[in-house]
Order: sequence, then structure tokens, then C-alpha cells
Amino acid sequence: MQPCWSGESHILGDVVQLGDLGFSQVVMEREDVVKHSWVKKEWAGARWMGTRWALVVLATGLFAGMAAGQSPESVGPPTITPHKTSKPRATGTSNGTSSGTEDVPAPTPKSSPRLRSTGDNPVMDEPPSMPVDEIIKRFSEKESEFKRERGNYTYTQMFTIQTLDEDNRPDGDYRMTSDIVFTPDGNRFEKVTFAPAPTLQRISLSQQDLDDLRNIQPFVLNTVDLPKYNVKYVGRQQVDELTTYVFDVGPKVMEKNQRYFQGRVWVESNDLQIVMSDGKAVPDIITKNNENVFPRFRTYRQNIEQGFWFPVFTQADDYLHFRSGPVHIRMTVKYSNYKRYGSTVKMGTATEVK
Repeated sequence: MQPCWSGESHILGDVVQLGDLGFSQVVMEREDVVKHSWVKKEWAGARWMGTRWALVVLATGLFAGMAAGQSPESVGPPTITPHKTSKPRATGTSNGTSSGTEDVPAPTPKSSPRLRSTGDNPVMDEPPSMPVDEIIKRFSEKESEFKRERGNYTYTQMFTIQTLDEDNRPDGDYRMTSDIVFTPDGNRFEKVTFAPAPTLQRISLSQQDLDDLRNIQPFVLNTVDLPKYNVKYVGRQQVDELTTYVFDVGPKVMEKNQRYFQGRVWVESNDLQIVMSDGKAVPDIITKNNENVFPRFRTYRQNIEQGFWFPVFTQADDYLHFRSGPVHIRMTVKYSNYKRYGSTVKMGTATEVK
């Protein structure tokens, strides 16, 4: 994130077809001056002048904004249900002639206590019930299964970032809501459904921030990424109704132009899957003419499908330290309306951007 100048912008979302990599494309049409970087330093006198232009952003379906009228304070950590039985996908006919399946809502969670701060219970320095290396191997395999499974779901993402003044009152924000959906031929899309003109004046979004929303804040430590990280067993901790193994995670080597998670993860002892993560995206990018720094965040997951824990809420309340002084920010990302995708979903024709 970076300090920046103010400016008006207007954003309109449309559906854009993705390539074989499964990336989502968000088309945003803006007018006048547009803030393009969350943390990138904008030097005095710098201005963007111009008329209408289009910005195409690649995302994996994890970029979103908050719905109108919802403040970060009104959205709290999720309700956690340890175990549920998933609902079979519905099958039938389409228009009475061809067969297919529709989106099937995930099972409705039963009421249970919220997953709160883990500071309520101490981390117990005691050995786990199986070798640590075996736990790491098994939970990374389960994370790989989860990543594939989540790719079969549609959902809604709501994102907001606010700057706060000295009295902790918002003095600027950026909001966006998008739906992650599929076309009848099975391509995945991100469609922006709500994006008012941002009012941020002191920071702006960078490409790294968009990448982090997509890959780091809903952190998945699968078998592909495991060799890139040092994973250290810390102990056991009771988190509300869950018994968890606690691990500290950090990159072994930070390669150029790559993003990593550094912090702590909590792995549920039965499902052997991450249920909560707390840390930040690294590295911060600071050069002579540029400052791009990132907040500490916490992401909560919920057992949406039996054995699979989906991200439902990310929050950050942190100070970004720039040469010109610290900026207090508050950020939330809410993931909701998970539905498993079948063989077809009728949603109309995709719009191709040329």
C-alpha cells in the first residue's frame, strides 16, 4: 500500500471469459483520475489526466468489495461448525430436453460459537499424537484436495479498505463486490456487481495487493507450495470447540517478483486442514522512489463441506509505516454464498473484451 493523491473514479463490472489457466478477469471502466496502487508512493505533483479508459485486472476469483452500506465494523468473524454432512448435487433436466446440474447451495451451518481470538487459551507445548512431519505431510495433501474442491464453487466476495484519522474515524474507503460464477461451458468468471467511486486519498492499491487478495489472504499451503516454506510446530491450542495444531510458517527463500505468507496457521486435529491463519504478505517492497507495504491480517475458515474448511472472513487493522508517516488502515474481505457448481449453469453469454 502507498500514500497517494485523491481523485474521482467510476467502475463498471462486466463478465469476461478466462483462459485455460482458470484466472478470472475483472473489467473495470473508469472515468477521470483513477487510483491504481494501494501502497505505491505517489510523489508530489504527480497527476493522472485523461478521459475514459479501461483497466483489466487478472484475479483467481478472490478479489472483491464490500456491499453498499456495510462497514467493516458490522461484519464479524464467522460462526464455525466443526462437522457437517454435505448435500448431494441436484440432477435433472434443463428446459425439459437436456440433462445437467445447477448450482447447489452448500449445507446451512448449524449455530455454534464464533471462532474468536486464540489469545483466550494458551498454546500447550506438548507433542502431537503423530509425528510432526506426518502431520505436515497430511495437512498439505488435504490442502491440495481443498484447493481443487474450492475451484468447483461459486461464491460472492465483498472487499473494503478504509483509512482512519487520528480519532479512528474513516476518512476514505474503497469497496467492491463481485460474484465468482461459471458459464454454461464451464469457464470461471469474476463479475463485479458493486463498485462505488473510491474516496481513498492517502493510499492506493498496487498489483501486489490484488495478488495478495487472491493468493495470500486466503492462504492455502498445498503440496506444491510446501517446499517453499519452513514449517515449525509450536504446540496445541484449543480454539473454541476445536483442537488445533499450531505452526509458524515462513518462506525459505524469497524469489524476485514472488509473494509469500509469513505468520502462523492453526490446523484442525481431525480434518488436518487449516482453519485460521494470522500473518502478512511478504516481502514489503521499498526502493528509493517507491514504498509498497502490506498489513497484518487474520483469515477465518468454516466447515462449508464435510472435511473442507473454506475462507469466510479476513480482517486487518494495522498501521502502514511510510517515510512520510504511518497510515492507519482497516480492511475486510467476506466470502459468502458458496454453491457447488454442476455441469451447467445458465447465466447468459459472456462478454468478450477486445
